[in-house]
Amino acid sequence: MKRIGKPMFFIAAIVILAFTVLSFTGISTTYGDKTTDFIKGANSIRWGIDIRGGVDVTFTPPADIEPTETQMNAAAEVMKQRLVSLNVTDYEVYTDTNKGRVIVRFPWKEGEAEFDPEAAIKELGDTAILTFREGNSVDEDGNFIDETAEVLVEGKNVVEAAAQYGPVSQNGANQYYVVLKLDEQGAKAFGDATTRLYQEDGYISIWMDNDMISYASVNAAITDGNAIISGNFNYDSATALANKINAGALPFKLETETYSTITPTLGMGALEAMLISGVIAFVLVCLYMIVIYRLPGLVACIALAGHVGGMIAAISGFIPGINSFTLTIPGIAGIILSIGMGVDANVITAERIKEEIRAGKSVDGSIESGFKRGFSAIFDGNVTVIIVAIILMGAFGAPNTLFADLLSFLFFMFGPSTQGSIYSFGYTLLVGVVLNFIFSVFSTRLMTKSLSRFQCFRNPWLYGGVKKNG
Repeated sequence: MKRIGKPMFFIAAIVILAFTVLSFTGISTTYGDKTTDFIKGANSIRWGIDIRGGVDVTFTPPADIEPTETQMNAAAEVMKQRLVSLNVTDYEVYTDTNKGRVIVRFPWKEGEAEFDPEAAIKELGDTAILTFREGNSVDEDGNFIDETAEVLVEGKNVVEAAAQYGPVSQNGANQYYVVLKLDEQGAKAFGDATTRLYQEDGYISIWMDNDMISYASVNAAITDGNAIISGNFNYDSATALANKINAGALPFKLETETYSTITPTLGMGALEAMLISGVIAFVLVCLYMIVIYRLPGLVACIALAGHVGGMIAAISGFIPGINSFTLTIPGIAGIILSIGMGVDANVITAERIKEEIRAGKSVDGSIESGFKRGFSAIFDGNVTVIIVAIILMGAFGAPNTLFADLLSFLFFMFGPSTQGSIYSFGYTLLVGVVLNFIFSVFSTRLMTKSLSRFQCFRNPWLYGGVKKNG
């Protein structure tokens, strides 16, 4: 048996417990009203709509209209633009181009005492009004303020907008830009305006409803109805602007197919109940493990604490540069289930060690055989759960995510389901299984072998055998 040093238990236990505490508390500094997080803790977790409260709505075009993929993407951009204008930034917007649906989720606004979900849904579903206006007056903060600027062209005059990559002038460097194609009426109005504004070094701004989304200087008279908008674009920003412009030409109003709401009081009440239940269950499980399995049970409790800390770290954005994960009530259920699997892994190993001890093997031999014999059962069970978790994340995650792409050959005919609550369950389940191998297999083995080096911990009774006297 490979020898593990005596200090290894204390090193591993201190690291695990310190990591667990840090995952809950985080490290941050506050200066005035500004808080800087160096390491995010549990207070950085983003709660899902089923906990924080909010709206989940699915929009569809009228039954007699079959929208194109471009139109659906444009409609999604309108949703995003309107949510931001309402100061709602923690939202989710997905498109299901196969079924012509736009799925929107957004939480209650902070500090809002009354909320009318039907009014909010109606505002989101109304057809957007896109306009091209003259000028770009801004205030000292750089915000566009001239809402009465003359309208030059309307969104209905836009035939198509698209993001492209290449040189915008002869011998120019390659860059991302947006090309516009206008109809005959729009081309004439745009040509007259750019001919005049080019001589005046003027600007043309683009508005979505009452919000300016872009503006550009007029560098030439454009009379053929084909314009180019260039600037510091990357692929995403150029595509987003093109989608927003295309949205102004949508020929239909989105209709509400389904929607559901949940109040923050109900959600936070359910969260509080689950957290209290989880704490009580953890304490009871630890007591059970220690009473029934003695020393391996104590080691298992330390490993389970690390498992809990790892789960918090995985959803809070503990690692700098990684955003926090949106946690839903099913996601919490996934955490509890994965910890239960961690308990099961420790039970399997402890039972195997007990069997070996009672069969007459030495403490060292029993520990070695117990972990070796128990691993195959633990591995088989956890791999099965990994497969289930990946399927859940692929089936109910947003389009173009890793697992959605991997499983597209299975789900392409159904379209994205984008059920964030179920995706959260799959995510926490998957992370929990990975942590199970780290803490309930590797760490417990390391700490148990280390403790067995101490003479005071070599009594077979501590591992489930008959107490050795003397």
